[in-house]
Amino acid sequence: MTIKYLPLILFMLAAGPAFAAPGPDTDTQRPARPSNSGVMRYDTNKDGFVDRGEWDAGQEARFRQLDTNNDGKLSKEELTAHTRNDRQAERQEAFFRRLDRDRDGFVSKAEFMAQADRNFMRCDADKDGKINAAECRQALRRQPVDRARQDR
Repeated sequence: MTIKYLPLILFMLAAGPAFAAPGPDTDTQRPARPSNSGVMRYDTNKDGFVDRGEWDAGQEARFRQLDTNNDGKLSKEELTAHTRNDRQAERQEAFFRRLDRDRDGFVSKAEFMAQADRNFMRCDADKDGKINAAECRQALRRQPVDRARQDR
């Protein structure tokens, strides 16, 4: 079960603050999260949605940030450099194995962006080409799409 949900778990860790942000139907006593956290940090035009272009640009910037030696690929060490504990390290190592589709010991930009694409598609439930924190929270409540169908 852990392997099946690992990409989603890591996506949640990266975008967690956005998923925890109160929406219109949540407790109004909690202060709103800033729009520059979680998935909404990619909303560069500040329209309340992250469209495909904003998402892709944000993911490419994230890849460049993680690629500390600028060789165009991520090593396991680069991907797991900011782990805070053993549990998170285990998750990130499993995520690395999932991302490394060709099993060459590195995550290429294409492999990284393919996972980003799957994450966007999962959040974009209404298929309108844009997502927001509420839509991603909803996606996390749904059962993930069968891996065989999703990876085609």
